[in-house]
Amino acid sequence: MRIAVTGSIATDHLMTFPGRFSDQLVADQLHTVSLSFLVDRLDVRRGGVGANIAFGMGQLGTAPILVGAAGSDFDEYRAWLDRHGVDTTSVRISETQHTARFVCTTDADHNQIGSFYTGAMSEARLIELKTVADRVGGLDLVLIGADDPEAMMRHTEECRSRSIPFAADFSQQIARMNGDEIRILLDGATYLFSNEYEKGLIETKTGLTDAEILAKVGHRVTTLGSRGVRIERSGEDPVEVGVPEETAKVDPTGVGDAFRAGFLSGLVWGVSHERAAQVGCMLATLVIETLGTQEYQLRRAHFMDRFTKAYGDEAALEVQKFLI
Repeated sequence: MRIAVTGSIATDHLMTFPGRFSDQLVADQLHTVSLSFLVDRLDVRRGGVGANIAFGMGQLGTAPILVGAAGSDFDEYRAWLDRHGVDTTSVRISETQHTARFVCTTDADHNQIGSFYTGAMSEARLIELKTVADRVGGLDLVLIGADDPEAMMRHTEECRSRSIPFAADFSQQIARMNGDEIRILLDGATYLFSNEYEKGLIETKTGLTDAEILAKVGHRVTTLGSRGVRIERSGEDPVEVGVPEETAKVDPTGVGDAFRAGFLSGLVWGVSHERAAQVGCMLATLVIETLGTQEYQLRRAHFMDRFTKAYGDEAALEVQKFLI
């Protein structure tokens, strides 16, 4: 099974200011703010939902095809993804824009001042999925993740016109979409991914009930934070999966991306939705225990030990043969 993952590719530049922003702000001069903060820490991390999901699938050995746009500064990031089992041949390289970038400064009170530069991400709308499919001999599923909104719309319409199954995953972009756009992007999706809050937002913006949305998609996959995940299909009982016990809650960033990576890998392996969700939850647990979205290590023996403890011997036997 060949899965293409479309979505943002970005780097995060995260800085720490040892003081408090509030101490530097003068109440009657806020209309002419001009400040520079001397920071004492800089972390540069690889990110972007498309790249995060593809990285996780690569760690599990399921050879994802990353589809997105980056800048000429992508070489080092590309090499990293290639080394971790991701097919990056279909990433478009902009001739004029840098790779998308999030720059954020956090103060001692955990207040943040950040900026997001879309850069090359805006060129994702120029990518044709047919070219990708022709190169790899066809696509069995396309995950349409948060990206340039026009790219998300184009990829969705192309999947429908070419009868390519797709998974809708609005993620951060749902905040800027209206109801009509959301309806277009979810209609006919084989899978609809969201967290619990986004689920409610989808229903509010579209005016559709849960049952009406289930009638428009094959499966609705809703992550529930510490309560795990629920998978629903119209006319069937929902499947609910809990999460493994974590050793520490270090950083929640990228946890949802890791779940999708594990779930999609389960689809590649051909296991049940319950097993796929269990793999996703196990991978998400590794991410929440690690600082950074692509800094975790998947050691297969350790992964299976924890998976067995969480989900039992029968589940482990079904999954273990794919992680040899």
